[in-house]
Amino acid sequence: VSTLLANEVWGALRGLETFSQLVYESPNGQLVINGSVTNDGPRFQHRGILLDTSRHILPLSVIKENIEIMSWLKFNVFHWHIVDAQSFPYESIQFPELSAKGAFYLHGHTITQDDIHEVIEFARLRGIRVIPEFDTPGHTESWGKGRPEFLTACCDESGKPTGFRQNVDPSQQGTFDFLKSFFTEVASVFPDKYIHLGGDEVSPNCWAKSPNITKFMKVKGFGNDYYKLLEYYENELLALIETLKPPKNYIIWQDVIDRGCKVNKNTVVQAWIGGGPAFQKEIAKITSLGYKTIVSGYWYLDYISYGQDWVRYYSSDPQSFNGTAKQKSLVIGGEACLWGEYVDSTNVTPRLWPRASAVAERLWSAESERPCDCFTTHGTTSMSVSEEGCES
Repeated sequence: VSTLLANEVWGALRGLETFSQLVYESPNGQLVINGSVTNDGPRFQHRGILLDTSRHILPLSVIKENIEIMSWLKFNVFHWHIVDAQSFPYESIQFPELSAKGAFYLHGHTITQDDIHEVIEFARLRGIRVIPEFDTPGHTESWGKGRPEFLTACCDESGKPTGFRQNVDPSQQGTFDFLKSFFTEVASVFPDKYIHLGGDEVSPNCWAKSPNITKFMKVKGFGNDYYKLLEYYENELLALIETLKPPKNYIIWQDVIDRGCKVNKNTVVQAWIGGGPAFQKEIAKITSLGYKTIVSGYWYLDYISYGQDWVRYYSSDPQSFNGTAKQKSLVIGGEACLWGEYVDSTNVTPRLWPRASAVAERLWSAESERPCDCFTTHGTTSMSVSEEGCES
């Protein structure tokens, strides 16, 4: 007789997963389990995988396949980077022109709201949240194909438009009216309490060559500080998100903080740039400012290196930085990110697994569970990772 005790249904799901992994086949072919008592629980509340459906579209079957594998390894957040500069596959009911003109090959590579509902329900039954990301004000060229007025018109030295548009135009009230309507729809489609709002890699070059932006910055007293403009945009956007019914919480990339922008203290910051001592200092800086933090810089799985990089993933700890106990408590977890420049339906699953298994273990198990000596032995490590485990 086996007994499983959990405080919530999600704990029961994880417990059943643990139980299934204790079952083995005896020499006479019976499925058996050794008598044991297991007290288990996650170290971090946020244990995520990011997949990118903008650079290359991913079929629903592939997305669901990877969510299924996530559940085996007790990940609980699917971070859906659904649109980016390259394409806008999300089909908006209110603004159909966004995908009609911004998706790859027009009407072939889109993601309908029925598709999204199917993914959300599939994930929910496995104890996995779905958090969408709609990245602005950069990475938005695909938005501009359907709504060109949403982006800044870049100009040459004489002030003549070049025909190229980049970055959201925060000088127009219509920008924020559109964003409120758009995110109102998004909030109704994605039930999770969080939306990821991006904010990374914003180049000011187009802003700097726009007479309208220059005039707007002068009125606002920003001078030539385009990061003041970025701060203005982010705070307007965050305030807008808080007016949604029901209000949503939000996540942004670290770039906004790195540019000196001050945002609401309830903002969650995702740290992604670099690794090693410099990245540890970054996490220390973000948490010293009082922001909850998601760590990803150690786990960019689109980077391919020679040998067994999963050992490095396992050895990287989100709370390994110089900081107070309060700072370390602000690290709510991490995500392994697989960006889509060189990933499509043919290779996303083998690129992600089993490498992300090491991240799952680091985010679930206690800090005291450290790498064993077998990790330094080439043969043992290869055998262990192929079996999704390491014998101690």
